[in-house]
Amino acid sequence: MRKSPAPHRDLMRAQLAHQAAKLMADGSITDHAFAKRKAARQLGADDTQHLPSNKEVDLALQQYRALYRHEEHPSILRSLRLEALNNMQQLAQFHPYLTGSVLSGSAGVNSDINLMLFSDDAKAVLLYLLKNKVEFESGEWRVRISGREEAVPSYTLTAESGIQTHIVVLPLSARFSGSRHPKTHADLAAVEALLAA
Repeated sequence: MRKSPAPHRDLMRAQLAHQAAKLMADGSITDHAFAKRKAARQLGADDTQHLPSNKEVDLALQQYRALYRHEEHPSILRSLRLEALNNMQQLAQFHPYLTGSVLSGSAGVNSDINLMLFSDDAKAVLLYLLKNKVEFESGEWRVRISGREEAVPSYTLTAESGIQTHIVVLPLSARFSGSRHPKTHADLAAVEALLAA
């Protein structure tokens, strides 16, 4: 029989999640790991091995914004989702999916947009961006595909508003892997429906 975690450990995880969420909501921190480590330092738990998951921090972030940012947060989230939709429409031929905080609703004023694109031609997205004179920074992202870690192309687009969109390009077969869930991955129609709701 599995032993349940000690109640004080659960309480510490919850406190760390809420402190990390506060740091992300009030400051310019967008990196979960950094926010969790800073929260642990602030709460005197530098050496803890029981940091909350990103999902726990996102949930705490949603609760924090609903409580303290309920007036401005919906318009910030809507503008991020509109920017995501605009990019997805532009890149529709690559079957885009929105992921991350903009989809979950935990995004704030300093958040980035995260898109997944699918193409068997690794250079197709690059050629599309060049052909359409879209400014971008290129890089690589390490992901697990079919049980193997692989490097895939990534691109960062920056809108006039300063909002950044991070794109990763995966093989077409990854689109049908079954690992996408509507709560964590939204296609173009799902994002349109989200904005219409």
